[in-house]
Amino acid sequence: MGKPSIPEKVKLFTGIITREEHINFLNAILKPLGEIEDSSPVLLFDEFSQYYSKEMGSGLKRLWVSFRGTIAPESIVDLKLISNEIEHKYSVEGKRTINIDPGYVSLTNLVLVTTKNYSHRIYLGKGIYGEVTLIYRKKEGFVPLQWTYPDYKTKVALDFFNRVRTRLLEELRYHTE
Repeated sequence: MGKPSIPEKVKLFTGIITREEHINFLNAILKPLGEIEDSSPVLLFDEFSQYYSKEMGSGLKRLWVSFRGTIAPESIVDLKLISNEIEHKYSVEGKRTINIDPGYVSLTNLVLVTTKNYSHRIYLGKGIYGEVTLIYRKKEGFVPLQWTYPDYKTKVALDFFNRVRTRLLEELRYHTE
């Protein structure tokens, strides 16, 4: 019989989809989630999807940011609820101006959280579902899965998340020495 154990800490990140004018204010916008540590290069989101264009317009930008320190994986549920509050705060006439999708990077995978259920997602609590979006392989780094969103498959995303994982590994080693 296996014994329950406490999982290792993970690194919080958020995927951001917004208009250009919000990018310079991300430190202030995302402050309730923590202090930004790193960010990816900015991509044009419209090249991947038109999903948000009706609500947020065209010319949307996509980037990812990671936060200082580590978190307990189970705290991701409350952090998703906080991100929803931030989205609501910056909404105009009931339409979002920023989409914030938190998740975490562990040593073995990348988990994205959402309010939407689907066949490959598991319920985490408080109306939040989790999805393993990328898995880590020693020789390859992070690799996508069948359901991984196209923007998460890009070199920009994979390079960023591999860098976040390296930082996590360094932080975990530092705290165990």
